[in-house]
Amino acid sequence: MVQGTRDELIGHLAEAVGSVAVAHPTRVAVDGPPAAGKTTLADELAVVLRDQGRDVIRATIDDFLFPRARRYPRGEYSAEGCYYDTHDYDALNRVLLDPLGPGGDRRFQPAVYDSTTDAVLSPPVTTAPAEAVLVFDGVFLLRPELVDRWDLRIFVSTALEKTVDRAVIRERRVSTRADVERRWRERYIPSQQLYFATAHPTQHANIVVHNDEPRRPIWGTPHPDRSR
Repeated sequence: MVQGTRDELIGHLAEAVGSVAVAHPTRVAVDGPPAAGKTTLADELAVVLRDQGRDVIRATIDDFLFPRARRYPRGEYSAEGCYYDTHDYDALNRVLLDPLGPGGDRRFQPAVYDSTTDAVLSPPVTTAPAEAVLVFDGVFLLRPELVDRWDLRIFVSTALEKTVDRAVIRERRVSTRADVERRWRERYIPSQQLYFATAHPTQHANIVVHNDEPRRPIWGTPHPDRSR
């Protein structure tokens, strides 16, 4: 493991992307718990890759949710519901990951759902250059339905208790502290524990980023026997 500056980390990740040799767009997963810092990291990586001249497709699991009426059959605070009922993995593979992968026609859609309107989307189909990079962030990206679709797997690791504090700050304008803590302690944290127990995501990651201190992150290749 290496500890360094934020710029050093992003540079390392960009080098890792550049080292992927495939005949189709490079599909990069940025996985990790809610409020771990995935979106920020993915955005920063996308900026550097674009500065290097790469064509970047930036997408997120939040645009592949099922509509709200379908997401909560087990209840709003169910951890099992969070893990099993929230995301449309069939659509994600069909419209984005498989078209950009081996044998794909590179004709993709970056989203199927609009969270602001709780509506299904069907954006225009776009054709990606063969040398493009998909930078995709979200939870549960290294689960069995998706794990073999990625060409580079990054896992952003943060102490789960720390994510609660970050979420309270992030959502203070729209939710009370009590509401945020309840969602995290009853739904999000237990769903991550279920994910670790069943999918062992860090075992499948190429790079694990320890993001407890975002300005001084620690990163490296995970130990093959490590499950957390």
